[in-house]
Amino acid sequence: MLQKFVGIVVLVVASSALAEDSCQPSKWGAIDEIGNANLITSATVLKASRLIKTGKTYSLGITIDSNTPAFPPRSLSLMVVQPGQQEGARPLGINTYNDDVFFGWFGIGSQIDGLGHLGYDGMYYNCNRAEDFAELTGLTKLGIEKVPPIVARGVVLDMAGYFGVDAMEAGKYFSVEDVKAVEKSQNTPIREGDVVLFHTGWTDAYLDSDPAKWVASEPGQSEEVAQYLADLNVVAVGADTWGVDVVPPQFADRPYQGHVILLKENGIYLLETMNTGPLVRDEAFEFLFVLGQAKVRGAVQMIINPIAIH
Repeated sequence: MLQKFVGIVVLVVASSALAEDSCQPSKWGAIDEIGNANLITSATVLKASRLIKTGKTYSLGITIDSNTPAFPPRSLSLMVVQPGQQEGARPLGINTYNDDVFFGWFGIGSQIDGLGHLGYDGMYYNCNRAEDFAELTGLTKLGIEKVPPIVARGVVLDMAGYFGVDAMEAGKYFSVEDVKAVEKSQNTPIREGDVVLFHTGWTDAYLDSDPAKWVASEPGQSEEVAQYLADLNVVAVGADTWGVDVVPPQFADRPYQGHVILLKENGIYLLETMNTGPLVRDEAFEFLFVLGQAKVRGAVQMIINPIAIH
């Protein structure tokens, strides 16, 4: 029995060692923590700024509250308080003031997934193992505070329009050929350093009218599309869905494989629940994308409101 137990331990250790040996450091170096955000430079920002044609701005974040559906068990609660002003007390003299207290998850509503959000078998971006950096009090590596301002060329691809529907069906995924066809029809080829957003119509159709349906499933990218975008060396990939990847998944044994390909394997950020409808309705398919997330040390994700300037 002891010999069998020792054999199992050796097998587990050997398998773990093999997984670590097979992990290749990022192209940005073994200590890198920001992935493809390294592509953003003064030169790329200046070039992207020339995309502004009308000056019209678009809020890509949605309004959230305690009723906003989210990946379980995520939720939020807000309280507005008047500190020290009970029973008519006026600690500031004639002035009164309100403060707010937030209890909730940063991964709710429109959000950015940092590189410490999802890994595979305990391994995360740039060969970081969970036990080495994921503390209860916050990540010691790959925290959301490390992400620099993301200012880049933004492209929204109207996948719903391509399929001739207002909203794609849950479980429907698009292929590389579909994406290439939309790139061509819109004259918006995806380039290195881009922020790429997909419009499926899902949020416009169901977030308000059927929130239970909205959060239970979604259309999204195929695994091949995630790899295609990684090969193009983009900075971030997003959609007007809560998870970007198709749900139910393309392959039952590989849920959220796009997260693995983009976050873990390539250091590419995910932008979820993006408000893409207004951009598509105005045919503002190419724009300047600007994001500066709250820098909470050690956080995995962050509620965001990126701005598209057309």
